[in-house]
Amino acid sequence: MKILFLCSGNATRSIIAQAIANFHGGADVQAFSAGTRPSEIKPEVLALLQHKGIKTDSLYSKHLDTYQGEHFDVVVTLCDEVRAECEHQLQGQHILPWEIASPSARHSANALQQTLFEINEQVTALLHEKKVKPDEISPLQFYKCLADDIRLKTLAMLNVEGELCVCELMIALEQESQPKVSRHLSQLKKAGILCDRKYKKWVFYSINPTLPEWMQAVINTTVLHQPNYIALELKRLSSMGERPSQAAACCE
Repeated sequence: MKILFLCSGNATRSIIAQAIANFHGGADVQAFSAGTRPSEIKPEVLALLQHKGIKTDSLYSKHLDTYQGEHFDVVVTLCDEVRAECEHQLQGQHILPWEIASPSARHSANALQQTLFEINEQVTALLHEKKVKPDEISPLQFYKCLADDIRLKTLAMLNVEGELCVCELMIALEQESQPKVSRHLSQLKKAGILCDRKYKKWVFYSINPTLPEWMQAVINTTVLHQPNYIALELKRLSSMGERPSQAAACCE
């Protein structure tokens, strides 16, 4: 799995994510990081990583342009600012927005440690999903998973939006109850088609980055050739605004 972590400065969060992903992933993972306005890595960041037994020799801050034209399996943005700046520059099969506060925004004595802990939690969850092997699903099982309006519309919306929480899906699907939506999500996750991540009290779902190309092609083709199938659902999502106000509109 090839992953790119992005934040504006590429000095703290994205550097920590890169180091942790390579530490946990071993030979199966290639993690990189960059920023839109890179600055020097803070010494305390390197010191904390070294204290955790994570190598820092290859870490340095670099601009997003370093990876121009390069494709990644997963691109993770770690702040709203970089998402807005790079919306049309990201070259990834899956774009994941992670809401992780910077140490400077935490105002606590162990702010850097808290940031590292949250990033470690998200990275290990992402790499755990990599171990799911959806290619073991037979074609019949895969198509059975798609043979339901809620499940198919959910996959189609995730193909467009990248990531959605249960509450957003409830709004988009309208009239569907939380237990019913969650049951379908659980089925797709159990099959290895979806993966999830937790952020505070929310659970966000996305299409498994390791989904075989032919399965991804089926979902892509459905969205491209039948745009009206989820037009109304996407309109409901759009009316909710952007995150974090979008999540707040239905989750709080």
